[in-house]
Amino acid sequence: MEGFRNAVANGAEGVEFDVHLTQDGVPVVMHDEKVDRTTDGTGYIKDFTLKRLRKLHLSNGEPVPTLQELFELLENKDIQINLEFKTGIIHYHGIEKTVLSLAYLYHFMHPIIYSSFDYVTLKNCQEIDPNQIYCYLTDEEVVNSAKLVKDNHFAGIHPGKLLPTREAVTERIWTVDDPQIAKKYFQEHVAGIFTNNYPLMIKLRDQIQGKG
Repeated sequence: MEGFRNAVANGAEGVEFDVHLTQDGVPVVMHDEKVDRTTDGTGYIKDFTLKRLRKLHLSNGEPVPTLQELFELLENKDIQINLEFKTGIIHYHGIEKTVLSLAYLYHFMHPIIYSSFDYVTLKNCQEIDPNQIYCYLTDEEVVNSAKLVKDNHFAGIHPGKLLPTREAVTERIWTVDDPQIAKKYFQEHVAGIFTNNYPLMIKLRDQIQGKG
């Protein structure tokens, strides 16, 4: 939670995070499917109950945050939320309904952007609530991005690099930490980028696009 608190305190325009389900169906926030890299434990999140998972510690000593805790932090804040369903490797049964139902309980200043590499997850979400914002994550080249978005009723694409054609498609590119690459993307007026250095990138974008 420390990183999210810092983002809010320092004026980040948005936050992006990945969501998994514990063995007992509680949504938690962590990048990897396994806890090995970021905690003092080992194993898959799906094999931990929330109680067991909370006994582990992140590098800063904090426990693994629940989605509820993060929503409580971000509620009524002027910050864009991008929630990724981390279902590309493990598809957690019922994660779509669990997450959407929890989000309904909070008031956010901007509609949540839901994204996933997993096409099935996005379609499941659309069946539950077609009125939310869903974007397709990909690290592969998209030949006809406009058709992909239109045919699947997606709000946009989140590619790993600039789309090959400048079609009228909302694109937010991940993960961009190189200022020279970011400069190119800002000059192309992409909808946004995901970065680990938001103060620098906000300054760079505003210089290029004449803001501030």
